Amino acid sequence: MRSSRRHAVAFLSADREPCDFLRTACELSQAFARFPLRACARRTNRYNPFITRGIPSRTRPVNGLHVPFVDLWPANGAVKRRVLDRIGQTIDRGDFTNGHAVEEFERELADHSGRRHCVAVSSGLDALRLSLVASGLAPGAGVIVPAMTFAATFEAVIQAGGTPIIVDVAEGDYNLDVGATQVAAAEGVTHMLPVHLYGQLADMRGLSSVAERHGLQIIEDACQAHGARRDGVAAGSAGRAAAFSFYPAKNLGAMGDAGALVTDDEELAEHARALRVHGETGKYHHEYVGYTARLDTIQAIVLLEKLPLLEEWNRERRAAAQFYTDALAGLEHLGLRLPPEPTGSNSVWHLYVVRTSNPQQLAAFLADRGIQTGRHYPEPPHLAPAYRNLGFGPGDFRVAEALASEGLSLPLYPGISEAQLAHVCEAVQDYFGVGARRRTLVGTG
Repeated sequence: MRSSRRHAVAFLSADREPCDFLRTACELSQAFARFPLRACARRTNRYNPFITRGIPSRTRPVNGLHVPFVDLWPANGAVKRRVLDRIGQTIDRGDFTNGHAVEEFERELADHSGRRHCVAVSSGLDALRLSLVASGLAPGAGVIVPAMTFAATFEAVIQAGGTPIIVDVAEGDYNLDVGATQVAAAEGVTHMLPVHLYGQLADMRGLSSVAERHGLQIIEDACQAHGARRDGVAAGSAGRAAAFSFYPAKNLGAMGDAGALVTDDEELAEHARALRVHGETGKYHHEYVGYTARLDTIQAIVLLEKLPLLEEWNRERRAAAQFYTDALAGLEHLGLRLPPEPTGSNSVWHLYVVRTSNPQQLAAFLADRGIQTGRHYPEPPHLAPAYRNLGFGPGDFRVAEALASEGLSLPLYPGISEAQLAHVCEAVQDYFGVGARRRTLVGTG
């Protein structure tokens, strides 16, 4: 079974042009459509409604072509039969928590990440929180975090007992601004928590230099960046520990919540392993105040089957992102900003986020043409009610707030077809073309 999977990955990973990858993905999607339960999968495939809230959820297909924001079927369909077989074996054995598949997945992910240890847990948030606690974060100690991120980054710091020290992001990669981080790395700051937002690696060489200069520990939030690289640095390889999320829509997604931390530090790994099981270092011996943060064996099975396909799926994402960039480049002078990718970076494009002055209007226009979009994230954490006590307000982090107000995520996932990408691009072009003509008519009176 593993042999045939390797052959399939080798075939798909051969040198091909981006459009070849997209045609292959389309063919795979059509093949998966012949599987039983396809209709059921379509009915129940829903992306996180909080991400798409405020955007029309009932898109109207144009010429029969519908483009969902995320379609999980191609990835899940590729492993469905093997996963079901292994779940049956798990039912027979009864090892539903921290079972044999969990240990196997930990070995495989550690090897894939180039780290000595992996601790599988129940979510990306758990991976972040346990990494911080196991690293020795002192109560009230400062942790540098980016102003633009998902709220879990802030949650992890606060739940681990630390204080978020917020730094604005850079226009060039939407990650921690190295210069601003240097200024923030003052007395009382002990940790840095860089986020590789949207699948784009932060400038880890620059940030590592800051951390070394000020004696800071780095815990990477790599929850959106499975397989990303920049300047020869791989996601998860630069910090004392790194956290990954396997939320279903992530580049490597489970079929439920799941996460893991990776590290070369044996002491940190052992501490985290205890924390995930009520702080136990032996049966009913509680060395620490812990959590219930184990990875379910069933989710480990899913991830074991998907991990060998991750690099191919990332190739498909890159091909789709390149399609968007090539097709939409001519609209930048009309008010559409494309996502940056610094020289030396190899993003895995978890999200393709464009910027425009009225993303809600563009989203509604695309929805009328059968295209679903997302917002990541319309409210930066420092402006959310939950973090008002940190004392920040509008205008404090200019780049993050502009990205929050202008960002719109276009559909992108393994298996998206060239026809679907072309439909999105044509609709975006129509939107800006109509806008340009209207401005001309208004200007001529």
